[in-house]
Amino acid sequence: MELAYYSDYAVRLVNTEEPARGKDSLTSVEAVRDLFGGNSSAARRAAEADVTRFRSVRGRLRAVFEAADGGEETLAVDLLNSLLLEFPVSPQISGHDHRDDDGRPLWHMHLADHPSNATAGYAAIAAMGLAFHLTEYGVDRLGLCEAAPCRNAYLDTSTNRSRRYCSDRCATRANVAAYRARKRLAADRTGSTGLAATSAQRTTANGER
Repeated sequence: MELAYYSDYAVRLVNTEEPARGKDSLTSVEAVRDLFGGNSSAARRAAEADVTRFRSVRGRLRAVFEAADGGEETLAVDLLNSLLLEFPVSPQISGHDHRDDDGRPLWHMHLADHPSNATAGYAAIAAMGLAFHLTEYGVDRLGLCEAAPCRNAYLDTSTNRSRRYCSDRCATRANVAAYRARKRLAADRTGSTGLAATSAQRTTANGER
């Protein structure tokens, strides 16, 4: 499993809430288990108490994205470091379930957690994954969607650091909104120009009398 995969844990958790819309999908044990994806053994550890604990970690991870998105690089790193200290992992070399054409293991790095509960395990992987992404690509690659009121978290892996939205849907919505705003502005300017021209014509006519 590639280390970059783990950074998606953080994004998935943060995006269970849309504060500006008043939406929160993290309301049950089932929702917590869904966040683990295919990691069924980890998901089975989830209990009712993890719902509240997951929400707490979610707020701290969102704070990392908010700091990064706001250009507060040192703050983003400090917040992430606090999570890494609280929720440690043990890097291990693994080859399970991955074989080459000759049947030999495809060795790769794996983050082994030793959690006391489901939240600790998930938080450890999410924080470490985000740390790998931050150090590999830079703090400015952690963003929040600019298509208001979305503000979902995303990881920018574009070659020119140009990503601004969490999804194609939000990008399209923002582009349509910008186009309509330009059309309204152009119409307002045309209307103002027309009014000014009419006023000038009246002034000229009055002067000729």
